[in-house]
Amino acid sequence: MQRIYLLSTGGTIEKVYSEQSGVVENRAAKLDRYLRALRLPDTDIQTIHVMNKDSLEMTDADRIEVRDRVGELIKENAPIVISHGTDTMVETGLFLESAFPGLKVPIILTGAMTPLGFEGSDGLQNLTESLLAARLLSPGVFVVMHGQVFPVSKARKDKDKATFVWK
Repeated sequence: MQRIYLLSTGGTIEKVYSEQSGVVENRAAKLDRYLRALRLPDTDIQTIHVMNKDSLEMTDADRIEVRDRVGELIKENAPIVISHGTDTMVETGLFLESAFPGLKVPIILTGAMTPLGFEGSDGLQNLTESLLAARLLSPGVFVVMHGQVFPVSKARKDKDKATFVWK
């Protein structure tokens, strides 16, 4: 049985539509509901909800909190997937890469351009690809989005194309 830790930080992948305010916002974690829909018979996914924020609202203190959680988990020698908002995903990934030289497991950041559950959402695809990548990649910090794997230092969000591209 392969254990994978999934840290949830919020971002578009976890946003919901609020009927009261008429906007899409981060309210409550919803990744677990989508994980239950996947067939992963030999995978033990341990979900840890760290925060539920739009990545543009993440502070240095929030990145330190993510780093500290990762620091606790890497001792388990299990891959780590982090769901994260796409706007500052690379920034957080670079922060983690500098904090943990000599990693023995892959750390994968993923998210969505459209929230899970919305028509045309890329969230489940990205989450599924990240779980597979966590099992296959060598140690390091990566961004996994839209069928592509980027070393974090080579990834850049292209807002016009609504995806990540090589830097």
